Amino acid sequence: MNTVKILTLVSLTGTALMGGVFYAFGTAIMGSLQRMPAGQGAAAMNLINVRIQNPLFLLIFLGTALVSLALAVLAFVKDSPGAWWLVGGAALYVVGVMVISFSINIPLNDSLAAVDPTTAAGHTEWANYLAKWNPANNVRAISCTLAVVAFGLALHAGSTTTVAPSRPSQNAQPNLSTEPDR
Repeated sequence: MNTVKILTLVSLTGTALMGGVFYAFGTAIMGSLQRMPAGQGAAAMNLINVRIQNPLFLLIFLGTALVSLALAVLAFVKDSPGAWWLVGGAALYVVGVMVISFSINIPLNDSLAAVDPTTAAGHTEWANYLAKWNPANNVRAISCTLAVVAFGLALHAGSTTTVAPSRPSQNAQPNLSTEPDR
């Protein structure tokens, strides 16, 4: 297996893992926190935001971006099959996950952490947080899903083999029909 295929598998796997995290937040976690009393939901989210900053999460989150960027460059340097799928997958992850995270989700996390969740200001911040964080998170989940598809198509493009046309077998019966072939 060559370097580009290995990096493609790494990017595909990291993107799939991150997509699963974003999907879980979008479909279960945030809806549950939203149904809690405002102060409790916000406090729980603040705890999650502290705990998620662990070495394994950060390795996958940031490492996938770095590998994807390297992969996009290598795809053209090595003239890899499926190069455009590799660039597309990398762009989807970098823009749809990293740019969205650092421009929307992380600043919202910081703003939520800066207020006391039990106060009126905390309740207002929590409502603002939910209104903006959830849609941005959904963009991240969709971007990951599309990036996984792109990386998968790139792997497929690199594994397609050409099959030589088959010759008729020696036992094949000749076409004795008087009708013209259509």
